[in-house]
Order: sequence, then structure tokens, then C-alpha cells
Amino acid sequence: MLYYYFVIVLQAYCIYDCYTKRNDYYWYFIIFFIPLFGGIVYLFTQVYQKTDVHKVQENVMTVVNPTKKITDLEKKFHFAETFENQTALADAFLESQHYDKAIEHYREALNKGFQNDFYTITKLVEAYYKTSQFNEAIAWAEKIKNDTKFRKSKALFFYGLSLEKIGEIAIAETLLQKFDAPFSNYQERLVLAQFYRRHTKIDAAKGVLNDMLLEAEQMTKQTRNTTRAILKNVKEELIALQ
Repeated sequence: MLYYYFVIVLQAYCIYDCYTKRNDYYWYFIIFFIPLFGGIVYLFTQVYQKTDVHKVQENVMTVVNPTKKITDLEKKFHFAETFENQTALADAFLESQHYDKAIEHYREALNKGFQNDFYTITKLVEAYYKTSQFNEAIAWAEKIKNDTKFRKSKALFFYGLSLEKIGEIAIAETLLQKFDAPFSNYQERLVLAQFYRRHTKIDAAKGVLNDMLLEAEQMTKQTRNTTRAILKNVKEELIALQ
């Protein structure tokens, strides 16, 4: 019985990973029709890295019980309502796309005497952007924009996108361009290309996309696996611009 349960969990995780990474369709047949062996092969060729064993285990548990992480963190927070426990819980809500709950806990955590905590404010900027509360995202970003860490943070990215939403196109472009660095920031650069397309800067959009595809030719197998879905979107975006 335990064997069959393990195989089902392994299949579920591999199919979930294959779907999120948009891997080749033949993997679905291998995973489904050769359950144990196919799953193991998939793990070792597409997922497994020695430094990521804990992450893989955690992801499998998330597939089996998506609410377990939040439930565990809620228990931990109710046992000790510390700043650290509350921000960890807020992070879990943000990760699971429960943005309103994430905002609630980030705001409460800041009120525990950590009003200027850089990390928590960056997460608030992200959560407000993802709930289309662009003015709130901008207001919180501007509280930390003079911090040197802000220039390399994801919050700067969401700040730029929020400014675009309220019509500050030129400032938004300047901020988003900061993420156009070789061999990094692939998701952000794809969004930058989409930004250019929205504002009819087609040549600029093609330039960003072509740069990423050229870099893909020099990637290691590991990097190609982790960026496979993004690179597929890059190719689709480029085709749409032709």
C-alpha cells in the first residue's frame, strides 16, 4: 500500500513540475505509463540537484497537501506571535496567491516595531501590485527607494510596473530597463519586452527577446531546464512581433 502511495505522489509531483516548466509532452507518457522508473528518470534528468533535495521534498508535500505549509506556519505564529513568524506566514500567503491575507500580515508585522523593515516593505509592494492597488504599491516603494538595496530588488520591478499603470510611462521604462542584464533576470526581461510592445517600441522588444535567445545557446543544461518555460514564452512573443 505504501509503495502505491509513493508512486502516486511521485507521479503527481513529476506531472506538476513538467506542466509548470512546460517540458516536452513525451515526459507525460513516460511518467504515466512507466510510473516508478519514469518518475525517477524525470527527477534525475529534469529536477534533481544535490543542493535541492529539501526543496524537492517540500514541493512534493505541496502537491499532496497545498495548505500544509500555511497551516503549519499559522500554528507556529499562534504559538509565538513574533515578527519573524508573522512575516513567514505572510510569505506563504503571498506564494499561494492569497494576496489580501499576505498584505494583512505584512502590515501587522510592520506595526510590531519594524516600521522600516526593508524586506517586508518589498513584499508589500509586490502584494499590492498583484492586487492592482498600484498607488499603494508606489507609496510603499517610495518609502524605501533611497535604500541602496532597492536598486537590485524585485520591488523596484513592481514599482516600475505600477508607475506604468498610472501613466508614468517614461519613468517606468527607465526603471524596468535596469533589469536588462545579460544571463540574468529572464522573467523581468520578458516583461520588459512586453512593455515595449505595449508602447509600440517593436524594435526594442525584438532586441531584448533576441538577446535572450542568443544567451540560451550558451546556457548550461541546468540553466536551460530552469528557464525552459520562460524561453518558450520568449519565442512565442518574438513570433507574435513578426
